[in-house]
Amino acid sequence: MGVTLKDIAKRTGFSVSTISRVLHDSSKKYKISDETIQQIKKTAEELGYRPNTLARGLRLQQTNEIGIVVPDISNPFFSALIKSFATELRRGGYNFIVYESDENIALERASIKSLLEKRVDGLIIASVGQDFSHLQKLNETGVPLVTVDRCFDALDVDSVSVDNVKGALLAMSHLIREGHSRIAFIQGLPGTYANEARLQGYKLALSQAKIPVDERFIVGDDFRSMNGYLETKLLLKMSSPPSAIFTAGDLIALGALEACRENGYLIPNDISLVTFDDPVFATYLSPALTAVEQPITKMAEMTAAMLYRRIRTQTTNAVRFSSNRNSMYEIQLHVFRHWQG
Repeated sequence: MGVTLKDIAKRTGFSVSTISRVLHDSSKKYKISDETIQQIKKTAEELGYRPNTLARGLRLQQTNEIGIVVPDISNPFFSALIKSFATELRRGGYNFIVYESDENIALERASIKSLLEKRVDGLIIASVGQDFSHLQKLNETGVPLVTVDRCFDALDVDSVSVDNVKGALLAMSHLIREGHSRIAFIQGLPGTYANEARLQGYKLALSQAKIPVDERFIVGDDFRSMNGYLETKLLLKMSSPPSAIFTAGDLIALGALEACRENGYLIPNDISLVTFDDPVFATYLSPALTAVEQPITKMAEMTAAMLYRRIRTQTTNAVRFSSNRNSMYEIQLHVFRHWQG
């Protein structure tokens, strides 16, 4: 058994209620003297008292814990996003628990269920992104929830995402200006919010340049490096391979780079490569990788602020920063990193 408030009461002679008020930062409210505060805190430290935050959370109906669910912790984008969330949540006085869904809807549902059992105060979810029925039910219960990156137009929850169409258009426009017309797109997980918008931007850029869409150049099935590697290998074996590749994510780009290297293709001399996400390793490559940056710190700030608003006010009107609403704020978030010439 750990040290309890009663143990401190026996040592100091103060009531349990007074000790509780001091240790839970309510001293000023109850006009407890500085001398009493110092004595109680000193005794608590000497006895090694540790507050039972779980019991207190159940009593107050809050735990100061936030649950975070992401598809892939190994993806540099999501690991950087978690790091930014950590900074923002600590600043707001919250702890956090991170679950990985491994791009699996069933595991995502199980992760959310586990977090709810831990009575987290709110949820930040970067969904797998192909189904949202479980999120709809969750939203109907009133649990504070914000989706980030992989969102759903039909789901009425607060959400944060960059303008993926605009970002893809920037990347493709760069390649087209460089004289490319045979441009392949290695996509991520089909049917997800980010992927479909980036695919839309890819096609829009070709349309604006009056370049026919060649469906053979649209390949891929997830956001992982092996997808980029295998699809690039197949693209390079075509009788008329692409002169440029646009990848939907940083890990895909990493796999594509490895495939190009193995096949003796130099970037950008033999083939050009542009990616979405602006991975941290981009500038360390030789030559450095051209990318569309996602403003991860700003996304985390916006997500945390929206979640705090939901927790504190329990409002029901969803706020969205998404590409389909053509938010000027979203468009301004894009930075095009042109490194490779």
